[in-house]
Amino acid sequence: MATTVQKITLSPSRDIPFNKLLLSQSNVRRVKAGVSVEELADDIVRRGLLQGLSVRPVTDQAGVETGMFEIPAGGRRYRALELLVKQKRLAKTAPVPCVVRDSGIAEEDSLAENVQRAPLHPLDQFRAFLALREKGLSEEEIAAAFFVSVNVVKQRLKLASVSPALLDVYAEDGMTLDQLMAFTVSGDHERQEQVFERLKVSYDKQPYVIRRMLTEGAVRASDKRAQFIGLDAYDAAGGSVLRDLFQGDDGGWLQDVPLVDQMVTDKLKADAEAIAAEGWKWIEVAPDFAYGHAFGLRQLRGEAVPLTAEEEASRDALQAEFDRLSEEYQDADELPDEVDERLSELETLIEGFDNRPVVFDAAEIARAGAFVSIGADGQLRVERGYVRTEDELAAEPAFEDAEGDDERAIAASYEGNEAVVTVEPDAEPEEDEGLSPISDRLMTELTSHRTLCLRYALGERPDIAFVAALHVLTLKTFYHYGSDSCLELDLKSVSFGTQAPGLNDSASAEAIRMRHESWSKALPKESADLWDALQEWDGDSQAGLFAHIVSLSVNAVYEPWNRRPRAAAHADRLAQAVDLDMAAAGWKPTVDNFLGRVTKARILQAVSQAKGQRAADRIEHLKKGDMAAEAETLLADTAWLPDPLRTPGRAVVAEPAPESVAEEAAEQSSEKLPEDDDEPVAQNDDAGADMIAAE
Repeated sequence: MATTVQKITLSPSRDIPFNKLLLSQSNVRRVKAGVSVEELADDIVRRGLLQGLSVRPVTDQAGVETGMFEIPAGGRRYRALELLVKQKRLAKTAPVPCVVRDSGIAEEDSLAENVQRAPLHPLDQFRAFLALREKGLSEEEIAAAFFVSVNVVKQRLKLASVSPALLDVYAEDGMTLDQLMAFTVSGDHERQEQVFERLKVSYDKQPYVIRRMLTEGAVRASDKRAQFIGLDAYDAAGGSVLRDLFQGDDGGWLQDVPLVDQMVTDKLKADAEAIAAEGWKWIEVAPDFAYGHAFGLRQLRGEAVPLTAEEEASRDALQAEFDRLSEEYQDADELPDEVDERLSELETLIEGFDNRPVVFDAAEIARAGAFVSIGADGQLRVERGYVRTEDELAAEPAFEDAEGDDERAIAASYEGNEAVVTVEPDAEPEEDEGLSPISDRLMTELTSHRTLCLRYALGERPDIAFVAALHVLTLKTFYHYGSDSCLELDLKSVSFGTQAPGLNDSASAEAIRMRHESWSKALPKESADLWDALQEWDGDSQAGLFAHIVSLSVNAVYEPWNRRPRAAAHADRLAQAVDLDMAAAGWKPTVDNFLGRVTKARILQAVSQAKGQRAADRIEHLKKGDMAAEAETLLADTAWLPDPLRTPGRAVVAEPAPESVAEEAAEQSSEKLPEDDDEPVAQNDDAGADMIAAE
């Protein structure tokens, strides 16, 4: 016998005037969430009421209907309509579509309406935004219609433009939203799918790994080459830029590397031609030179172009304004934005007056040259006025014999640390009635006595000995003249045969270069004036110059063919004395400078020391290249240093704190590396998971 299916009857719907509606205390929603009432009201104005209200008749104590209706489900929509009535944008008696219920429990209706509603899958929203865009709506119009920022719309559209194959994987929960966002870095669907296939066999599937795979071989926009040519010029030349809308990317990645190299070459060539027009004998051009490329060359000392009377007055006025503002706000905890901006402007303007162009003598330019390259900040770097040894003028003889035909044979030998000077002159000339030149033999004997007395006297005067040593070392460092001093002291500044990556652009190299230029400007142009200038300097200035010059002689480089264990031990003592901290100086372990050039065991040792053994265990299975890349990320901000860079007695990194059971459980559930420094998604931009709630 067939069972009769009982059919249900739906609650009737009707239009009820707004002034006959009131809120019910049976509404289970108490906490505000989702779209605000104001935004919902604006949406009703735009589209009308898309969903009716669920209402129940209000009865009196006798059970008789009063003509009023309470709203257990739809309170936010009612408040939005109420706001429109208050704004006189909706009539009080305007009909409102309602579903009238008179059975069941009011609280149950309210709970069911909110619980039974299925949230929109993020992918559906991405595709809906894309459909609106394809139907002619601009990104700004979509943002205004759904009360989100334009950047959020761009993010949604970017997500919808990922390879359809990957979107299907995401729809089936085969990847997380963070992983999907990482794939948007590249717009190449084929490349995205290739990386996804690689990701399937990789243990680490973190978003930063995906971004790194997608940007392999690209040039970061923060690279000095990219800054030199400019992103606008690169874009105008047809180059493509990979961008990440979901987190900071420092301007993105320039994908067309050959185009970047060609543009750099062309721009450097054009700039070098302008420099060559100044008359230099030679010009060397390269994006980057090795550190110490100018060692052994003498640098000309040009003269800065003096300020005109008008320029001097302008500079004085700027300095007076700067001093006034600095004094006025010296006690302020925080400078007003306009004052801070003005002080920065004044500093820049004053610096422009102080850093005057240098003018060289035309005769010196004709035998000197310049190096043209790119600085660490992406600006053109021009190093003018370097003279090669073969281009130096022949030195004039210190003295000439009165007769002009005497030749002297002078030989020098060294016994221990003391030089033994012997002279083999011709026989002493016979005495005549006139004043004849003193013979070389007698001159040597006399000056030997004087030298010995000078040695004793100088040893009694440490202050003069310091100036004398500073004088000869300064001559050899800044003037490359040793013959201007009678002291047999030498300063050797070794060059680096093996150039470490980025050595010339390192913070230390730039600081030394600026310090050297600063002292060079303070010294007199002619070496003959140096002694008097040094004697006039105060003790602090002398000591500062001495420290700079002596620092250039430091050689703590390990050379396999020249083992110097005692020198290495002294380098450690010197590092302790100056409290050297290589991490604070800017050195960080990267694939290029360390991790990619040591064994896997050393990589794991570094990670375990800085991040704990469990972090090392998580990357132990990776291949060498991937392990080095992951280790670079893990060690990024840990101040970890390899043994050769550590200063004895100085703590390099703190011991990793023991991990709690709770931390372990959290890590296992999220499948993330411990203490991972992966960059977070920008919360302000509503990265994709939060959907616009209906109510």
